[in-house]
Formats: sequence, C-alpha cells, structure tokens
Amino acid sequence: MKKIVFTTESGADVPKDLAEKYDIKIVPMHVVMDGNDYKDDGSLPVTEIYEYHDRTKLIPSTTSTNPNEYEEFFAKIQQDYPDCAIVHIGYTSKASSSFHNAEIAVEDFNNIHLIDALNVSAGLSVVVLYAAELLEENPEITLEELVTKVKASVPKSRMVFVPGSLEFLKAGGRVSNAAYIGASLLKIKPMIELVDGKLVSTKKYRGKMNRVSLELMQDYLDKYPIDRKQIYFVFSIGLAESIKTQMEAAAMEKGFKKVTWIEAGSVISTHGGPGAFGIAGLEQ
Repeated sequence: MKKIVFTTESGADVPKDLAEKYDIKIVPMHVVMDGNDYKDDGSLPVTEIYEYHDRTKLIPSTTSTNPNEYEEFFAKIQQDYPDCAIVHIGYTSKASSSFHNAEIAVEDFNNIHLIDALNVSAGLSVVVLYAAELLEENPEITLEELVTKVKASVPKSRMVFVPGSLEFLKAGGRVSNAAYIGASLLKIKPMIELVDGKLVSTKKYRGKMNRVSLELMQDYLDKYPIDRKQIYFVFSIGLAESIKTQMEAAAMEKGFKKVTWIEAGSVISTHGGPGAFGIAGLEQ
C-alpha cells in the first residue's frame, strides 16, 4: 500500500512528540506583530505576544497559510515520499481562509485529500490524531475507507475552552468595552465552543479558573458522550500548575484512561491570552 502522510496547520497545536511519532507534517500559519510576519513554527515565543500586549494593549494579527505556501509544502512531501497519498486535515474553514487556500493549492496535484475538521487547536488535533491512530491500528485499511472514517469523526470532535484573559478578547475586538468592563467587575469568564465550525460563546462562568475549570468539565461531559479512552486538555502559558494537577485528578475520577496535554501555540494564544484552559475529546 502507498504511504499515507497526514498534514495539518500549526493552529492544530499537535504536540511535537506525537507529530514525530506519527510523521504528521505541519504547515505554519502566521502571526503579524510590530510590522513583522512570524511563522507559527515555534520560532516566536508566546511570551513575546504577551509582552507585546502589555506594552501596546493590542494583540498581534493572525493570518492563514497562503496558497503558495501550501503548494511548496505539498510538493516537498511528494518529493520526499514519491507516490504517497496526502490526507490534509485542515483548520476550520468557518474561521480562517486556510482551508480554501489549500483547496486552491491542490488543483495541480494528484492524490491529495482535503478534510475540513471544522475545528481548531485541540479539537483539530483530536481528528488528526484519530486518523493517525486509526492507520497505525489498521495498516491494511484502504485510503478510501480511511478518508471516510476520518470525515465521519469530524462532527464527533468536541472542544470547549475558557479564555485566560478578557483583555485579549477586548483587544481583538471580540467583546465591546462595556461588556468587558461588566464581565471584569463580575469576574465572568465566557465558555467558547466550536459550533458547526464557528467559535461561539455558549455560557458564562463566574469565579477563579480553579473553580471554572471544574465546572467547565462537568458541563462538557454532561453535554457530550465523550469516549473515556482519551481526553485532551489544552492550555496557554500562564495556567497554574495546581489547575493542571486538579484537572488530571478530575479526569481520572471521571473514568478517563489517558490524559494528553496540548500547549497552545502562537496563533491560538494570540486569541486566548495567557492562562486559557480548554477540553477536547471524541464522542463515542
């Protein structure tokens, strides 16, 4: 059988060790800050984004991978693995032009299969890693069956998160000044959920993150029948270690066999701010 190569964008935040284990190829998105365009490939420390906001009260802008970058990316893979099949599992088309740019890029290629994951960060990682594990467990699976199963997993991937800083949402124009002031005074934290590929605020919590994270998990598990084999926790730099320990223990109490932590990269951290926390998993 021809080699199958999985690809995705840096906005998936696939942990480096898992990307290496499954030979997942990552194409970077972009962060624009102080007039400079940085690739989201780990070369821009997330702390510099936070420092930029502290200094300017602004947040950087983020941009998608462009068609030329996709063309070079796919061409390099096919050069390294002649006759391979590429399965690209992309960042939601409802919140970025990246997927559309990938569609433009593949017009002159053969054997590249595009799947819109309708998700971001850990929710996108869930689909990518499901695909990689599926192939590992079923090495004789046909490409057509693999693509069909991965597409079927897309609506089963569920992610919710709580931003660590309302200041970042305000700076990015995602909340009004009045809403920001009211939420700050009441210590309100919005739950952001991926609904049909779009980022939507579906609930509000009040209190500190150690309390909010537990409430978020309970609401998440009450709403979605998540497979207890695996749960993913996503965080941005600044989340307290005590909360990580607390959530590990909570996951074990809920019957999860494995917990994987995913650190948000520059693109996702630009919007979530420091100390963000989220949960992702795959429905049974």
